Amino acid sequence: MNDRQPCTDMERYLFDLNGYLVIPNALDASELAACNATLDEAQGFVGSEFRGNVYLHNDPARQEGVMLQQMYEAGPVWERMIDHPSWFAKAVHFIGADDPENFDGHHGPAFIDECFATIRGPGQALRLHSGGHMGTIRTQYRFHAGKFHCGQVNVLIALNDIGPGDGATMVIPGSHKSNLRHPQTVAIDKRDEQTSVDGVTGAVEVHLKAGDALIFVDAIMHGAARRVNQGQRRMTVYRYGPSWGYFRHRFVPSPALLARLTPQRRKIVMPHQPPLVANA
Repeated sequence: MNDRQPCTDMERYLFDLNGYLVIPNALDASELAACNATLDEAQGFVGSEFRGNVYLHNDPARQEGVMLQQMYEAGPVWERMIDHPSWFAKAVHFIGADDPENFDGHHGPAFIDECFATIRGPGQALRLHSGGHMGTIRTQYRFHAGKFHCGQVNVLIALNDIGPGDGATMVIPGSHKSNLRHPQTVAIDKRDEQTSVDGVTGAVEVHLKAGDALIFVDAIMHGAARRVNQGQRRMTVYRYGPSWGYFRHRFVPSPALLARLTPQRRKIVMPHQPPLVANA
């Protein structure tokens, strides 16, 4: 297991060059077992419903598989991943929140706007999306005056081995800094949900062992190859951004979760304080 520490010079270089890093053995065997036990209870689910404070969704007409939202509500192992020592310091560094000039103490060091898990089977995939040409502030890649200022840093953790034919995450290295739209993405930009990254020039599969983490800036073009093997692809994603951001969807942490979290974790999942209201 990695200790909490700043990024090395090589990690900074490779993240700037490629837009992503792989962190081997980010989760240990006991953490993996606990995560997979949660997903075991959701496999085969179809429809949309809350189970406790976790939201499950699976539309058979789409290709993403079973999705579980609000994973930090799913138990202790998922709470630990809010600020997991294998990756949290790196995410904060790429956001830029470890810079004293950007962190005034009024907010948390980062903010999770979404945390989800997915289970995909044969034939399922995820379309290619994002890219530096989009220019969106929320997901931007920015490096200025020797410091990272990324709007969204994703940590994707493989909960089982994901190799050739398993529907691996695919990225186009360097595309987080691209100025031009990829010529093969016209259909994808029209939201053809059945288009994945298979066959797109420059896209590479990122193969992971169970417990490995892929940390990447959301501005990189990414998606998932279509799974051709039997079995399942299982993974989870925690999305970090600046603490003054807000939730991607309508989900917010439950009062029960906020009550039991450590002060740091509470600031990460809900950095916003109620607004001050002047006396009438």
